[in-house]
Formats: sequence, C-alpha cells, structure tokens
Amino acid sequence: MDIGLIGLPRSGKTTIFNLLTQQNVDTHAFGGRAESRRALAPVPDTRLDRLAALYHPRKVTPAQLQVVDVPGLSRQETGGPNRFLNDVRLVDALVHVVRGFSSELGEPTPLKDIEDMELELSLSDLDLVEKRKDRITGGKKTTKEQQAELAIIDRLHEALENGQRLDQLDLDDDAKKLISGYQFLTLKPMIWVINLDDEAFRAGEFPDREKILQLAETHRIPVVLMAGALEQEMQELDPADRLEFMQDLGITETGTARVATAIYGHLGYISFLTAGEDEVRAWPILQGTRAKEAAGKIHSDIERGFIRAEIVPFEALIEAGSMARARERGLVRLEGKDYVMQDGDVVNFRFNV
Repeated sequence: MDIGLIGLPRSGKTTIFNLLTQQNVDTHAFGGRAESRRALAPVPDTRLDRLAALYHPRKVTPAQLQVVDVPGLSRQETGGPNRFLNDVRLVDALVHVVRGFSSELGEPTPLKDIEDMELELSLSDLDLVEKRKDRITGGKKTTKEQQAELAIIDRLHEALENGQRLDQLDLDDDAKKLISGYQFLTLKPMIWVINLDDEAFRAGEFPDREKILQLAETHRIPVVLMAGALEQEMQELDPADRLEFMQDLGITETGTARVATAIYGHLGYISFLTAGEDEVRAWPILQGTRAKEAAGKIHSDIERGFIRAEIVPFEALIEAGSMARARERGLVRLEGKDYVMQDGDVVNFRFNV
C-alpha cells in the first residue's frame, strides 16, 4: 500500500512522516529540495505482540505502508498545477496533514487550507484532462474508443471546473475502467489529519470544526485528530513513561496508530496472521479475499499447491493459550480455497507442490 503525505507548508507534515516511518529527518530540510522522501511505515498491531508472547519468535513483522512525503504545496507563480503532485499520482491513498495550531504563519485556518489543497488537486487533474483531450482531438483520426473516452473526459472536465471531486461523479464500471490509468488525484481515497497543539488536542476543538466534519461526512473522508509535536515528545520517553503520559491524556492509542488504522480501513484492508518460532507476521489483504488467494500473498507456490487452510481466530487462540490447546478444544477449523478470510485469522496453509 502506497500512501501520499501532502500538506501546505509548515503544517507539521514531515513531523507526521517521521512519526509514521520512525525516521528522524529534519522537518525544515525540504527548503529548496526538488524531490520527495519515501520510507516504510509499520502498521501498529497489538495482536502481534500478544502472539510474540506465545511463540517467542526470532522476528516480528507488521504490515507496512510505503509513505511518500512531498514538499509543502503552494500556488506557483504561474498558477499552474504543482509538479510535486506527480510524485503521489501512483499512490493508493492520500493523507492531507492540516495545520490546526498557531505558528509564525498566524492562527490556524484549517478549512481554508483544506479548500486550498482541494483546489491544488483539482487543478492537477484538470491539467491532465486537458492534455489528454488535446492529444485525442489533435490527431488525424479519432477512433470509436477515443470518441467514447472524449465523452467521459468532457464530464470530468465539467465537474473539475465546477469544483467537484471526481469521486462525486456517478461513473459506471466501463467509465471507471477507461480512466483508471490516469490516476486522478480527486478519485483517490483521502484522509484528513488535523495536526493540533496539545491544548486543542485535549479539548478536541479547532477552528471551523463543525464545517470540516460536515464536509468530511459529505465526501466520506475520515478525519483523524492528533498532536504531532506532542507525540514527537512522547516518542522520546521510555515505554512506561509513555504509557503513563497517554493515560494522563486519556488516550489508549497514539495518533500515529490511528492514522495507520484509518488508512488501512479506508482502503478496505484487513490482516491475517501467521505465527511460529521463526516469525510472527501480519499480512495485508483486501476484504473479501479468499483463502487460496491469501496463500499467494506468502508465496506463489503455496497458492499453486493449496490444499486447506488451518484457521483459528486470534482471540480464540489467545484464550486457549497455545495452538495445541486450541486444537484440543476444537477451535481450529479446516477451510477450503473459497473461504473468505476474516481480520485476525491466524492461519497455517497446507499445500503440496
């Protein structure tokens, strides 16, 4: 899963990038840089810790996100689309970090910042639409397929000029398939992370809160509140002090974990788990994935030679205390290739090649 981290300058975006990816890059380092950063971010999953306590594996491997952090986006002098957005055109989802704290830029204006970013995304898509239309109409001959494409492009062009996100359009499957290669930004799943100071985070309040939440509901965009600077301080504490600090804040899960979980859920992903002395691991799959296809996530040979999947729900395994006792209690099921995997299934695939 590839995630594009976007935001206006000084929104705390790179702080969030550091927290997600466990990096320590300079939050002011972009300056005149002309390239984006990329790093892997683990998806926190407490189930892995509990399985590790049972199996004492040599390695614990969480699911991971590939995060692309682009320089802060702002209106260019030419008024054209921001070129850095091309770096996130191929990602699976976008995370917009919105400044909700006071800074040298002044008081926060999160609603305006969201509107400005939506304008950037729309302009980038509009530029793509116009260039494609010019290529088709500039040719000597327009094929039947291109004529069908032009009809859809005209709909997209009209929507973008009217300030609509393309995901608001009611497109049929044929239209979606036809434009899937364009990787339109306003068609991608979006998450808004409102980056607050510690006082605002405790209160859960920020300017234009109700308007932003209403807008998010209209567009089906998850909103995550977090205090990036505060979490950065928390990261420097030892685990016991960090837990006490979180309890004082009245939170049981870090903002980083909530962002990763929101991304996971918004994209429709779940995790199945494998456990043994060598490794405890979470494997990301889309909801609705069947057992044989899930086996292929581990290795193509396992999918090719699939026989059965031995499955026990995570909570049932933990309650039993071991796989052997889970079997004794009849908690381990044998499922065939068409079984639809569930989040938290602990699996051992039987196969023969």
